[in-house]
Amino acid sequence: MSLEVENPGVAESTNRLSLKRYDSLFGDAEKVSGAKYHGSEGSWSRTLHLAFQSVGIIYGDIGTSPLYVYSSTFPDGIRNNDDLLGVLSLIIYTLIVIPMLKYVFIVLYANDNGDGGTFALYSLISRYAKIRLIPNQQAEDAMVSNYSIEAPSSQLRRAQWLKQKLESSKAAKIALFTLTILGTSMVMGDGTLTPAISVLSAVSGIREKAPRLTQTEVVWISVAILFMLFSVQRFGTDKVGYTFAPIISVWFLLIAGTGMYNLVVHDIGVLRAVNPWYIVKYFKRNGKEGWVSLGGIILCVTGTEGMFADLGHFNIRAVQISFNGILFPSVALCYIGQAAYLRKFPENVGDTFYRSIPAPLFWPTFIVAILAAIIASQAMLSGAFAILSKALSLGCLPRVQVIHTSKQYEGQVYIPEVNFMMGLASIIVTIAFRTTTSIGNAYGICVVTTFSITTHLMTIVMLLIWKKHIIFVLLFYVVFGFTELIYLSSILSKFIQGGYLPFCFALVLMTLMATWHYVHVKRYWYELDHVVPTNEMTTLLEKNDVRRIPGVALLYTELVQGIPPVFPRLIKKIPSVHSIFVFMSIKHLPIPHVVPAERLLFRQVGPREHRMFRCVARYGYSDMLEEPKEFAGFLVDRLKMFIQEEIAFAQSKAENDETSSAAEVSEAQTRPRRSTQPAVHSEEATQPRVSSHSGRITFHANQTVEEEKQLIDREVERGVVYLMGEANVSAGPKSSILKVVVVNYIYTFLRKNLPEGHKALSIPKDQLLKVGITYEI
Repeated sequence: MSLEVENPGVAESTNRLSLKRYDSLFGDAEKVSGAKYHGSEGSWSRTLHLAFQSVGIIYGDIGTSPLYVYSSTFPDGIRNNDDLLGVLSLIIYTLIVIPMLKYVFIVLYANDNGDGGTFALYSLISRYAKIRLIPNQQAEDAMVSNYSIEAPSSQLRRAQWLKQKLESSKAAKIALFTLTILGTSMVMGDGTLTPAISVLSAVSGIREKAPRLTQTEVVWISVAILFMLFSVQRFGTDKVGYTFAPIISVWFLLIAGTGMYNLVVHDIGVLRAVNPWYIVKYFKRNGKEGWVSLGGIILCVTGTEGMFADLGHFNIRAVQISFNGILFPSVALCYIGQAAYLRKFPENVGDTFYRSIPAPLFWPTFIVAILAAIIASQAMLSGAFAILSKALSLGCLPRVQVIHTSKQYEGQVYIPEVNFMMGLASIIVTIAFRTTTSIGNAYGICVVTTFSITTHLMTIVMLLIWKKHIIFVLLFYVVFGFTELIYLSSILSKFIQGGYLPFCFALVLMTLMATWHYVHVKRYWYELDHVVPTNEMTTLLEKNDVRRIPGVALLYTELVQGIPPVFPRLIKKIPSVHSIFVFMSIKHLPIPHVVPAERLLFRQVGPREHRMFRCVARYGYSDMLEEPKEFAGFLVDRLKMFIQEEIAFAQSKAENDETSSAAEVSEAQTRPRRSTQPAVHSEEATQPRVSSHSGRITFHANQTVEEEKQLIDREVERGVVYLMGEANVSAGPKSSILKVVVVNYIYTFLRKNLPEGHKALSIPKDQLLKVGITYEI
């Protein structure tokens, strides 16, 4: 009997009598429970433990903002002491509205199985609506335990209407993708500017004790620290929570204690700033200058996105406890104390933080400040690496090597090429801008743009997935969107004074990512249009007189259905195919993790005797790829399981066919016949069916599983070869000038200068065979 062969783009056939079809992963997959909601579960002791760890990982950036907020808000000095009350009131309510209300109590709940950040929101939306530009979705993807999708209720027409609009509108898909890569670009810019402004502001304090030190010397000291910071990234931060949390906790104690001291000693009257009326009076008194000063005030919430992006290490309740119980009181006290100090010494606004520290605490605070600045930079860099590694699954950049630096903390990754570029950019920014005020102008744009992108994506989540009432959705969008728009307009007024920098970063990064993704999508569609149907496999092999050679071959392809066009080219040039041949596809699902039991999805390609298979390896965007040797062993084990299930299925079907045939014969013998010919009794119905090819029997229904397993083991011992298509993509003859520039120059430059795919997959060179092919798109 013949086994089922793959049918491109079509799900498993259900026309199989009463038999139920199982995939190779079903046996283990059914044992995997769904992912638990990443919210408030767990004991209080564990939650408090996570809350303590979160202090060191996600609050370094926002916790070191008091180093430069007042100096950035008053770059030309304080003209009216009452302005301090207005600014302090703005700082307090900005901390309450954006980090506390928006992120801690709303946005954190939009996590994607525990992962947060802009990319996680995009992936969450893409599970509920098909908004991805590459059509590699399979029905089996939704069966993965972590997928946890619930279709929009038919009773809520708004959610269903939005889903249909997103899926049918190419413009909407492009807009969402653009927002996602813009957010990624801004996070990368944030990761570049955070070390520069944090380290420079911390080191500047040394001039209080060494007044002869020039600003140029301070800059070069900062550069030396930045160089060391980026140099040690490759070692990772394996015990990041335990190492950083105590230091940042000491930092919060110091700034809270200093703030309390300044409040009591200098002017306790600044507590009046809790009255928001001082904000109104501030804008009435200063007009346009007050609006411009918002660009400095917004720096008090830098690093807020980190609470959401790093949620995967903790849970929502832990972050809520650490923010409301540790961060907010400490930082608020620090700002209140600085305002009290400046009410008496307004001339010291340029270096408020260090001037307001009591003399006995200066050196301890200075040392902890530098450590806190380094930790803030480290946390932002780790977040940038993690977000970029997730963005790779979108096909925005070639597969670069992502090194996981920690076995305990899965989010700790390191990308050598990105680390070098960010380190170089950070050092250049520090040397070129020299002061925290200029860097702050650029820094604020990254922060507010990321806030705005999160607001827009969250609005879609509330409509499509949460299905909230339209009043709540409008309230969320208007309140937070309007607030962020005001801050963004203020920062853009400082475009010439440094605000242009993140736009340059974003423009370059988005151009590179959009170019790569555009060609990636076009190449995928080209291969899909030129795919060879799997039912023509036998004809294809016979036409080229293909010989079978010992060993196992894995041909990597983006396609998850059909035979890729590189395969006919391969057998035309080299008319031989390994005894076991697997079309290997690596696909990233829009979820953080895929459990190993559900990783591989097998299908038979062509007739059974060919022993050719398709394997789709499914990963979440936070999963790490296995080493080749480990992956090959895992694949072989799963292939054996698949063959075992195929044989079991074939035997069951054969028995079912025999029973049906016997029943038909019995009925034919007992009912009256019009024909005068005698009934023919054949033994074929009671014998196992066979299929033959070239005069040899290839598969018996009662073939033992052990024979197939032993055959696979023998072929693996003879060697595993990795085949990869080396595609040279060029613009078609009738392409526009823009398309020629994008495809023939920008994309080609990236392909030639960035790591090749086999290096990212760590494939040994002595086991690699590349097949060249040219695509005109």
